[in-house]
Amino acid sequence: MPRPPKGVTINDVAAKAGVSLSTVSRALNGNPTVDPALVARVQDAAAELNYTASPVARSLVLGRTQTVAVVVPDLGNPTFQAILRGLSRAAAADDYHVLVADSAESVDEERVLAAATRRRTDGIVLCAPRLPQEELERLVGGLRPVVLVNRSAGATPAVRADYRSALADELAHLHGLGHRRIVFLAGVARSVANAARLEAIADFRAAHPDVVVDELPCGVDFDAGAASAAAVLASGATAAVAFNDLVAMGLLSAAQSAGRPVPDDLSIVGFDDIPFAAYTTPPLTTAAVPATELGSQAWERMRDLLDGAEPREPLWLRPQLVARGSTGPAPA
Repeated sequence: MPRPPKGVTINDVAAKAGVSLSTVSRALNGNPTVDPALVARVQDAAAELNYTASPVARSLVLGRTQTVAVVVPDLGNPTFQAILRGLSRAAAADDYHVLVADSAESVDEERVLAAATRRRTDGIVLCAPRLPQEELERLVGGLRPVVLVNRSAGATPAVRADYRSALADELAHLHGLGHRRIVFLAGVARSVANAARLEAIADFRAAHPDVVVDELPCGVDFDAGAASAAAVLASGATAAVAFNDLVAMGLLSAAQSAGRPVPDDLSIVGFDDIPFAAYTTPPLTTAAVPATELGSQAWERMRDLLDGAEPREPLWLRPQLVARGSTGPAPA
């Protein structure tokens, strides 16, 4: 948008429209108390003078920055990128900007970033925070308005993916293919998403005493998956369930490099259905998390809070199993 000519100010708009400075300010900031005819006159004058209000001045008038903060644990993870995409596009449609901070999976950094970014914005979205539950509940009280993604804390608005049910679907899929010895490559120990997966595994073990599901500490990225390959192949498992697709891809690459074809020798399941999952060799079986919708729904809840509306009920979205070529019948 072209800049207004040098020297054009709100005083010029007021003079041309024949109204007061306060009327110009209220008209350009959408105040509903201004007569529509006056609004039109002010807008016409501003357009003729090519005047655009300063964002700083607008923020001072509205008492808002028109910006919300989002803190994520790892910007390198495509799932968090998809959540941010959904949130930022929805916010942009309401003339809001998004300030993003990456805590690098550090609880200490997350705590600092949450407080620092909230001071500079109108609200904050904590995306899959790693803070212990008690500390999270204390923290959100000083951050309001705040929305949580993939966590919950009292009455704080939240949107979550149902990781427990989705992992149960993956285990049932492997069981149906005849796998009776499975290994789970665990993510970050303090992650609530990892805890939900472990709960699903415990339920599955109780319902299927004929199946062994072992847990291997792993991580959340490609390198962690590749590094786990030796232990997975030595375990005797015929199938591996990874914490996420990045881990699954690392394992897939390392297993096949070691001469263990997938799925003939080892079936591999990921989680998230990131954009690359369908293009591995073979394509990765996974659970499709509606990450973009998580982001857009998080913004809707933040907008409600900013508008003074009643908070919505927590929303749960269930990932869907996507069976592809990386899983097959258990070897004899």
